Amino acid sequence: MPDIVVPRGVVPFFLPQRPVRGRLVRLGPLADALLSRHDNHPVVTALVGQALALAAGLSTALKFRGSFSLQAKGDGPVSMLLADCTDAGELRGHAITNRGKLDALLALDPTPSAEALLGTGFLAFTVDQGGEQNRHQGIVAIEGGSLADMALHYFATSEQLRCQMRLACTHTPSGWRAGALILEKVAGAGGIDPALNDAAQEESWHTATTLAATLTDAELLDDALPADRLLYRLFHTEGVATDRARALSFGCRCSRARLASILEGFPAEDLDHMAIDNDIVMTCEFCNFDFRFPRGDVQGQVAS
Repeated sequence: MPDIVVPRGVVPFFLPQRPVRGRLVRLGPLADALLSRHDNHPVVTALVGQALALAAGLSTALKFRGSFSLQAKGDGPVSMLLADCTDAGELRGHAITNRGKLDALLALDPTPSAEALLGTGFLAFTVDQGGEQNRHQGIVAIEGGSLADMALHYFATSEQLRCQMRLACTHTPSGWRAGALILEKVAGAGGIDPALNDAAQEESWHTATTLAATLTDAELLDDALPADRLLYRLFHTEGVATDRARALSFGCRCSRARLASILEGFPAEDLDHMAIDNDIVMTCEFCNFDFRFPRGDVQGQVAS
């Protein structure tokens, strides 16, 4: 698997004495390593890239051990979209596409929205800490034209959290690039100027979101533009400050041992049907890597 680490993949920031915090996500070359492993249509690849950037940005706002995942299921050409990020910043994602439905949609609109690609369905955010820990999950109906709009609908209805976000993913001369800018309005508490009443806090939030709206996709995805410089360019009038950056890396968690264990749970007769030229091939849906198991090396369960 690609050994790619982006040391400053997620840069948290805040506006001192203002009710605003956020995260700037830039996957850099990691985006190309993740996205180019699948032969998806570019419109689907761009959607997966946005989902990866969003998952990275949201996961780093939480305190957990395990994985945070974003999953969308619908009746559109992209029947399933999944991206997840571990607490260590390991990213992976993929999409399941109905090529017939996609071709029909592209014939009508060569640049379809996320809403058109996903159709009617649901969006879920899940924190899975494994072991005996309970999974925490929030689910809402898919609402909004873009993936950012869908996520904002979730936070407005399920978390009552005011956010603004921009997601971008495109193919550049250096390969696929993806990024996100996420802003959150913080409830009045420590770190906010006590002189700011509710009206003043609302004005501060309005100013921050107005400044954030000036960000272009080109700026967000520009490898040559350092994160700190970009944040200063956007928010210097508000005195922006950054926190400790978080690294992102290629995070597929497949392994030959894990897949072999799964195969051993099948009846021997089923394994015989799976074998082609005496080999059983299992493909990881995330990294698209083929694992080959000689049929004679896998015993399976013997019928009693």
